[in-house]
Amino acid sequence: MQSDLIVIAMGGNAFLKKGEPDDISTQWRNVKKSVKGLADLIEKGYSLVITHGNGPQVGKILEWVSKQEDFILPIDIAVAMTQGWLGYMIEISLKNELIKRGLNKEVVCIVNNILVDKSDEAFIKPSKPIGSYYSKEEAKKLTEKFGWVMSRDVRGGYRRVVPSPEPMDNLEISSIKHLVDNGYIVIACGGGGIPIIKNEEYKGVDAVIDKDLASSLLASRIGAKYLMILTDVEGIYRNYGKENMELIKEIHVSDLEKLYSYGEFPPGSMGPKVLACIKFLKNGGERAMIGHLEDASEILRGKKGTQIYK
Repeated sequence: MQSDLIVIAMGGNAFLKKGEPDDISTQWRNVKKSVKGLADLIEKGYSLVITHGNGPQVGKILEWVSKQEDFILPIDIAVAMTQGWLGYMIEISLKNELIKRGLNKEVVCIVNNILVDKSDEAFIKPSKPIGSYYSKEEAKKLTEKFGWVMSRDVRGGYRRVVPSPEPMDNLEISSIKHLVDNGYIVIACGGGGIPIIKNEEYKGVDAVIDKDLASSLLASRIGAKYLMILTDVEGIYRNYGKENMELIKEIHVSDLEKLYSYGEFPPGSMGPKVLACIKFLKNGGERAMIGHLEDASEILRGKKGTQIYK
């Protein structure tokens, strides 16, 4: 394996920020800006595996299809589509940025399948938000028309929620590790990966896997030293959204686990990110970090974001 390996989980704000028009030119502009921080780390000699969210995009695909007659698109197919769509944007943008810097590094994006348990209770209790933000009135109409389960998002508005089973295994782990060991920058686990169950054979299911939990599993399985989760806030806050909210700059994983068990972090927002970091560190990782998308280098140096130690 090369020098220190980092799994970097990029949030949806790498493509679209809240309130922006969801056109392709906006997404290209954001991705080109987002990969500069990744290129900084590659330039410093780090080896990267990049994962990314797909909530707005997979939701948009399903919204588009819902307007067509006599055509049903399973969620697993929509996730696969976004892996190609968003992975391509990251791959090309990062390649171009590396070329500008005179760095000869190969970047590859893989279609990545994640095994889940068909009896996971998530299939009974949908919780993963996808797609656009709606008003209460709009959400009610969509529920009545399509039977979608809608939930209020802590960041405002209502969004569709779908089953989010826990990732059990990454079916392409050997291929990813082989690529990393041979110097490739790999884009994997797009949108948390394509949800797959196995009976006598593999089969996709209607669900969306949490990208951060899938990234944590991936990081542990390939022996990454660091897990960095990049999002749209400065790090982990106590009392988020309240007058007395406070950024946690450093914390031991056992203390973070206590806060998590007390319900400090909402399941629809920071909760999965915190849990992903806890799992990674308890499975052999050295350090986990959560911070703003634009601060990757400073987060790694411990100057910004939240640092979580084992």
